[in-house]
Amino acid sequence: MKTECLGDFVKLNGKTYPCTVSLTMDLVGGKWKTVILYHLKDEPKRYNELRKEMPSVTEMTLSLQLKQLEKDGLVSRKVYGKKPPIKVIYSLTDFGSSFVPVLEAITKWGNEIVSGKGEFVSIEQSV
Repeated sequence: MKTECLGDFVKLNGKTYPCTVSLTMDLVGGKWKTVILYHLKDEPKRYNELRKEMPSVTEMTLSLQLKQLEKDGLVSRKVYGKKPPIKVIYSLTDFGSSFVPVLEAITKWGNEIVSGKGEFVSIEQSV
């Protein structure tokens, strides 16, 4: 079954897109957004937990991508405490959770690619 965009253009939050694929890629595209969503799919995490799980992302990039995901409604940021050290927890919103089946499909496809054409390596071997 072929899936088509239901209209000529789509609009969300004041932005117009040529199709729903373009809209989706604006929300989750880029090098890090889907990786962040992947790491939040099973449980909420603190900023430093995400940093440890994604050592090759810079602090500035992680911070900017989290802010964008929060702005787009995919991630929520909860602050606990009023004076330092405060605790900040990131988690998927219901909207963000609706993307989990897509993340699982991407993960499955990536595993198939590596199984057929590459190899799985440990962190030590990847450096």
